[in-house]
Amino acid sequence: MEFGRGSKAKLNQTLLLFKPDTVLNWHRHLVRRKWTFSQAPKNGRPAIDQELQQLVLQLAKENTIWGYGKIHGELLKLGFKISQSTVCNILRQHRIPPAPQRTKQGGSWSALLKHYGTQLLACDFFTVETVRLKTLYSLFSIEVGTRRVHFADCTAHPTAEWVTQQARQLTWKLQGEQKQVKFLIRDRDAKFPPSFDRVFVDEGIRILRTPYRTPVANAYAERWIRSVREEALDRLLIINQAHL
Repeated sequence: MEFGRGSKAKLNQTLLLFKPDTVLNWHRHLVRRKWTFSQAPKNGRPAIDQELQQLVLQLAKENTIWGYGKIHGELLKLGFKISQSTVCNILRQHRIPPAPQRTKQGGSWSALLKHYGTQLLACDFFTVETVRLKTLYSLFSIEVGTRRVHFADCTAHPTAEWVTQQARQLTWKLQGEQKQVKFLIRDRDAKFPPSFDRVFVDEGIRILRTPYRTPVANAYAERWIRSVREEALDRLLIINQAHL
């Protein structure tokens, strides 16, 4: 059958109302509707509330001697309905070991310092080389609990009198701030004279000397020295003691 020009143009316009992609999309939509059906309700226990899981983890971490039964009992007191086996499953999922193993982990130095950090003070020397290669000795102390650093002073000649005077000034500062320091950690450097220790002992502070060649025993002080060097001293040329 032949069409005139006007009829062909009209037919083309009518066919363009529905592109092939549109027809395919309609078909896919009909197929999805055909296979859509309501899912049957899932059987089994409901999921544990996220806040309750966090509470179980918090009780286990803060109380290392509590077993599954103890944690379960404390949750019941708080009004949470949860079984002991669920407590066990939650802890296992988060790789938290049973109470005996958690107790051993809690006996580490990190756990001890966490509880007694406010009573610990660590001190040490570090050296700085000036432009003319003159060695300067800097004395500082750091509060383990708060990481607050007390910079004493620097000198080219750390005599016993100078070091002892720095100890007196530090104890006066701690008294003024009412800090309850009980222990001072230091290495066995010969620059610490007996008079240095006596200043702190007279204030009721016990001296804890680290083993020989064991900088890790005074890790907080050593880590601060590393930070000072990387963030400041390695980027500067120190001219003299006043400049430092």
